[in-house]
Amino acid sequence: MIWHLIAAVFAGLGAAGVALLLRKLSRNRLPKWIIPAFAGVAMLAFQLGIEYGWLKTKQAQLPEGSVIISTQESRYFWRPWTYLVPMTTGFTVVDIAQVQRSGPLAEFYLYHFERAYVDLLEVERYLLNCQDGALTPFDANHTPRPQAMSYLAEANPLRQLICQAD
Repeated sequence: MIWHLIAAVFAGLGAAGVALLLRKLSRNRLPKWIIPAFAGVAMLAFQLGIEYGWLKTKQAQLPEGSVIISTQESRYFWRPWTYLVPMTTGFTVVDIAQVQRSGPLAEFYLYHFERAYVDLLEVERYLLNCQDGALTPFDANHTPRPQAMSYLAEANPLRQLICQAD
């Protein structure tokens, strides 16, 4: 976070320098307000690039065979542009290369990434019955929790992805 702030300040300073150069090249015919305007626009553009490029940056860091199952988008009133184009603030990934199959059962991990001041990662282990779509989470002791079982429909992207070999 602090590095983004420092980079935004330097983007603003660089753009202000460009505006100052343009003003001097025009023999001061350009108005003085162009300098802080360039700085502000550059800082805002830098921040938008960071915010909207977060998903692609994280996606590039994932291992080969990782597939994004779902994304979460958010809108914030203090960021009015997110009402036009919502910002991705989280996504869930399954690593297909690490799925362990035993007959109709498949054991896998779901990774949920969330954008915050410090990016958050939640890892959960699941057991999926590909025949009926029963999805059972594991607890901290690596034992299945049948009381938390849910069922995935056949059209569910997670079920289709995990069970595609069956």
